Amino acid sequence: MSAPVFLADAGLLRPGTVVLDGPEGRHAVSVRRLRPGEEVVLTDGAGTGAYGSVTAAEGKDRLEVAVREVRTEPAPRPRITVVQALPKGDRGELAVETMTETGVDAVVPWAASRAVTRWKGERAAKSLAKWRNTAREAGKQARRLRFPEVAGLAATREVAALLEAADFAAVLHEEGSTPLASAALPEAGEIVLVVGPEGGVAPEELEVFARAGAAPLRLGPSVLRTSTAGTAATAVLLARCGRWG
Repeated sequence: MSAPVFLADAGLLRPGTVVLDGPEGRHAVSVRRLRPGEEVVLTDGAGTGAYGSVTAAEGKDRLEVAVREVRTEPAPRPRITVVQALPKGDRGELAVETMTETGVDAVVPWAASRAVTRWKGERAAKSLAKWRNTAREAGKQARRLRFPEVAGLAATREVAALLEAADFAAVLHEEGSTPLASAALPEAGEIVLVVGPEGGVAPEELEVFARAGAAPLRLGPSVLRTSTAGTAATAVLLARCGRWG
């Protein structure tokens, strides 16, 4: 089994003996109950990981680690961003969790016109914090060194700007004439994919996105829920662009 991953300050990512404390140290000592000799990975979540073994576990939140090697992963090519329309209830966190586990690089929450859920005021801040915390925890669970970025809530015009700047842009749509599995993908740069809400992408939104260069593409013969479509599409893209090779 691969070593557990813990989020750490950049100052701990160096050869030698370091101390992990605070919430991550508490999780390692009191929840995971790590003991001397066990392997661990410390990461900044931005691509750098320190590999080592536990030398001591003290109190409830102090883990001493002998770091023997530090590695930095190159930025992924191409980079995959999913624009996720706000799902109902806690299905937004589910979407972020499974996309993170699959390998998405960035998630942009989108206030689609047909989305039932609305982020406003204090609820917006709390909901965004939940998405970001979900991405962080899922990143650790998936043993990733580079956690996905979760942007602030985007309006349709802001999504269109992302699509226009991308090297490949598409909108998942059941009426798309071309399947995502056969679309021509770039070897590098930025892929941006839009996932609509339960009620679908509105015609006026499709027009805005089409003007930005995003064609409607379908995933397959079945219609997926908004909370699972992004994960399925990310898997297709990762396999086709060679990142899962």
